[in-house]
Amino acid sequence: MIGILIVSHGGFGEALIHGASHVLGKRPPNMYQLGVTLHDDPDTILAKAQALVRQLDDGDGVIVFTDILGATPSNIASRLLRPGRVEGVSGVSLPMLIRALTYRNEPLAEVVSRAMNTARECTVHIGCDTRDAPSRN
Repeated sequence: MIGILIVSHGGFGEALIHGASHVLGKRPPNMYQLGVTLHDDPDTILAKAQALVRQLDDGDGVIVFTDILGATPSNIASRLLRPGRVEGVSGVSLPMLIRALTYRNEPLAEVVSRAMNTARECTVHIGCDTRDAPSRN
């Protein structure tokens, strides 16, 4: 099972996990979050993140999600990456996280691809044309 780590600003990662837990009916296993605040030392957070990646990797790899590309959480996440073993995705959203959780028994590259595709598919301008559209599950 692919491990999932969310490295984000403040409590955003925990809020995503809470939202995913609500949608899925229970808190998903093998998933952690690490909130970064203004007062945190990035090197200390990096050490914590490295320890969490080791805990999460049961042999299938880990996806590290982050919120804003170029911000401190994504800079920390980028230092965790190991191609094919620990992959990173920026711009995490609830639909992206749920898709990754749904397909996390697939190979790591496939889960990353599905998460990225979900970001493109679920980012739409809501208007009259989408109001009566069928669900996009």
